[in-house]
Amino acid sequence: MVDRSAAADLATLGWDTDAHVELLWSLSRAPDADAALHTMVRLAEALGPDWQQLNTALLKDRGLRGRLFSVLGSSLALGDHLVANPVSWHLLDGAVTLPDADQLRRSFDSCIAEFGTAAATIMPKLRDLYRDQLLILAALDLAPTVENEPVLPFQTVGAHLADMADTALHAALQVAVATVCKGETAAPRLAVIAMGKCGARELNYVSDVDVIFVGESADAVTTRVAGEMMRLASDSFFEVDAALRPEGKQGALVRTLESHVAYYQRWAKTWEFQALLKARPAVGDAELGRQYIEALMPMVWTACEREDFVPEVQAMRRRVEALVPAEVRDREIKLGTGGLRDVEFAVQLLQLVHGRTDDSLHVSSTLAALAALGEGGYVGRDDAANLTASYEFLRLLEHRLQLQRLKRTHMLPAPDDDEALRWLARAAHMRPDGTHDALGVLREEIKRQNLRVSRLHAKLFYQPLLESVGPSVGIAGGLTPAAAERQLAALGYEGPQTALTHLSALVNESGRRGRVQSVLLPRLLDWLSDTPDPDSGLLAYRRVSEALAEHRWYLATLRDESAVAKRLMRVLGTSAFVPELLMRAPEVIQQYADGPTGPKLLDVEPDGVARALIASAARHPDPVRAIAAARTLRRRELARIASADLLGMLEVRQVCGALTSIWVAVLQSALEVVIRANTPADGVPARIAVIGMGRLGGGELGYGSDADVMFVCEPNAGIEESRAVKWSVSIAEQVRALLGTPSADPPLEVDANLRPEGRQGPLVRTLASYEAYYDQWAQPWEIQALLRAHRVAGDLELGHRFLLMVDKTRYPGGGVSAEAVQEIRRIKARVDAERLPRGADPNTHTKLGRGGLADIEWTVQLLQLRHAHEVPALHNTSTLETLDAIGAAELLAEDDVDLLRQAWLTATRARNALVLVRGKPTDQLPGPGRQLNAVAVAAGWPTDDGGEFLDNYLRVTRRAKTVVLKVFGG
Repeated sequence: MVDRSAAADLATLGWDTDAHVELLWSLSRAPDADAALHTMVRLAEALGPDWQQLNTALLKDRGLRGRLFSVLGSSLALGDHLVANPVSWHLLDGAVTLPDADQLRRSFDSCIAEFGTAAATIMPKLRDLYRDQLLILAALDLAPTVENEPVLPFQTVGAHLADMADTALHAALQVAVATVCKGETAAPRLAVIAMGKCGARELNYVSDVDVIFVGESADAVTTRVAGEMMRLASDSFFEVDAALRPEGKQGALVRTLESHVAYYQRWAKTWEFQALLKARPAVGDAELGRQYIEALMPMVWTACEREDFVPEVQAMRRRVEALVPAEVRDREIKLGTGGLRDVEFAVQLLQLVHGRTDDSLHVSSTLAALAALGEGGYVGRDDAANLTASYEFLRLLEHRLQLQRLKRTHMLPAPDDDEALRWLARAAHMRPDGTHDALGVLREEIKRQNLRVSRLHAKLFYQPLLESVGPSVGIAGGLTPAAAERQLAALGYEGPQTALTHLSALVNESGRRGRVQSVLLPRLLDWLSDTPDPDSGLLAYRRVSEALAEHRWYLATLRDESAVAKRLMRVLGTSAFVPELLMRAPEVIQQYADGPTGPKLLDVEPDGVARALIASAARHPDPVRAIAAARTLRRRELARIASADLLGMLEVRQVCGALTSIWVAVLQSALEVVIRANTPADGVPARIAVIGMGRLGGGELGYGSDADVMFVCEPNAGIEESRAVKWSVSIAEQVRALLGTPSADPPLEVDANLRPEGRQGPLVRTLASYEAYYDQWAQPWEIQALLRAHRVAGDLELGHRFLLMVDKTRYPGGGVSAEAVQEIRRIKARVDAERLPRGADPNTHTKLGRGGLADIEWTVQLLQLRHAHEVPALHNTSTLETLDAIGAAELLAEDDVDLLRQAWLTATRARNALVLVRGKPTDQLPGPGRQLNAVAVAAGWPTDDGGEFLDNYLRVTRRAKTVVLKVFGG
């Protein structure tokens, strides 16, 4: 005891003599000895002359000391109750035992018989009676803290609290009937169904008591009785919550049995069947309650057959996780990682999956269900025992936290609050272990139990699956094939038989690999189940594992670096594009780890990669080998960019910039190696520059973009123009052919169709030829295309002169003619009417659809054509940067500019995501389903709800289209 007032309190009680040494020793073992001592002083004052009776009893009875001091040192609220009702200390004297359910009910009935059913009179007395019973239970539960009293099993505490809740509800129902019916009408037939922890008889000290009402009639009288019962019980005992009823708080408070059945047959969600796992008739009409259970429970055990079972279960789990702010997730006993909800959710899901064929799982309490799952082989027996121990430990902490002030809480004290944590450690029976004091023991135990729950949460689902397919695990038994398929289907696998084949192949690999896989797979499969396509993810994981079978670092990294393993599963379960790259660039997987300054995937400079690619290709005189070397670095960089993109580490502008950088480097390396291999003895005949067009010129390439280019040459001194052009055409053709060679990598298509005269025109022209053509023959669409022309490779000085030359065409002094603007508008209307592919949805085609990329880019280019001569900032090839300039010049209202910007970003993300998900270029968003969900995730949508993602896409592009029409119609 360290409180400065302790000496004065001891003197007040007369406990400052040698005769009180043993009593003080007991007091010192209370979780908060100072609080217990303060409350003893208050209790002595409340008892007055009767204080000496308690004082004498404390000196004689160690059991009383243990019970009283432990309560006063653990619960300020129960201390206040004792001070307000001082004679209640007698309840803790002598041989104290818990009353059974019948004794509890008789005590409440006797109180009602003595004082009547007038609510204002009886409810305060029932409240005190309830607190007295709580005091007895808490004293027996806490006594081992001070004296070596027997420890109450957790299940006994939870069951007794449920009995107390039933008794309190029974009393409140009697008073409610008397209040509403007043003896003038017959009491309605009403059954109160306990749900949640009360229904499972594993109630907390402080918890909402969830109920559902079933009436023979759902008339006004029955509803008023139910409502009055809830009010009386909530005011006097605990919060009564009927939100689990059909339609929740918007639904009728009381329904008939027939109405309940009809609702669950037609409208109920998966979570409502999950909630019914814990339904139990508590009070009221017992026969009606029995009929309710008999009618609804068969539906519970077929819920896993529902078409939407898996997505609803996954969505429910994510909603629960999202309820906890990240900054307190480690302190949340219930909803945090490795918390109570993880255990309860896992157990209930396994019950729903296997309970259809196994009646032994038809139990309501979490611990009884865990035991039954272990006995049935659905989880390992050791795992069930370990999870039971962890669950009981976490519930013990929850109980102690709630007892302190009789408030509903699941939050551990802050990590740096040593005083609060030390109190909790002592209240939870923690003792020094020779290495740590009680506080240290508590900290270590919380960490250990959270880690164990997190590990077992995954293992609970998947270890039995592995045992059923792999003798290499070393444990006999496991699930039957049918049960294994049911479990995989419930975890989100659409092809459970195929998934089992993959699991069997992985765990039955020879030697060390199979053993490591059997250890890794429970966590990996758990992470995969949270991805949009776990089936494809598991197949990809098998293929990657087989491709990297000889790389010892691979499995070791997944085993030792959980961040790497978790990120890899997210990528594999979302993308068909990246796995193919990883099998040929496996070193990128090591970059999934965190480095000193952040994820290693970001510890790369795109310009440095580009220089390395060019240098690598330059070391090979043979063009084929040079391009192979360039492809290797490109492959690695694509895998890095796409991985970082899928993991939410890169913004879309960064993605487009990095993709452009690598494309430019490939073009430069190909051009250099081909020129080197084709240099005549008398030297290079001409200089060549590569002009990027379209998204390449704008620095905004996507994963599926081709490289739109034009080639320009200039004869070197003393070389005839015809020879220079002929040689340059040969170089350009070889570059295109070399890059276009079929490969396992994403294609490298070089498209030169935007050159003058298109496919019919020469592949390469001299600078003078380009200038002559644009001066005389440039069509409006060619002028428009030049707005994105930018030098990207080859002779940069020549490229720079080309740009200066075309500036006269694309940014003429007086602006482009009104006729040219009108022609652009006409072409745009024709494109809108004719270019959309057959069968494409004009609302969801990311390139040519309503408010898609073409709409935004054409709008920006039209404004450039009209105003670039007077706004120099519009001399820009980037769509996004030009939009910023348009806003700054107030050519459009800032709101309109923002609508165009958001549409461009949204459509670009979606288009990139389509390639990442499908593994090949496409512009059409899919319909609702797993693939759209994957696109949503790949596009950075915060959930895998493809419907929400699509709604947002349609809304953003629809609003942008209004701006497009405004510009093109003005």
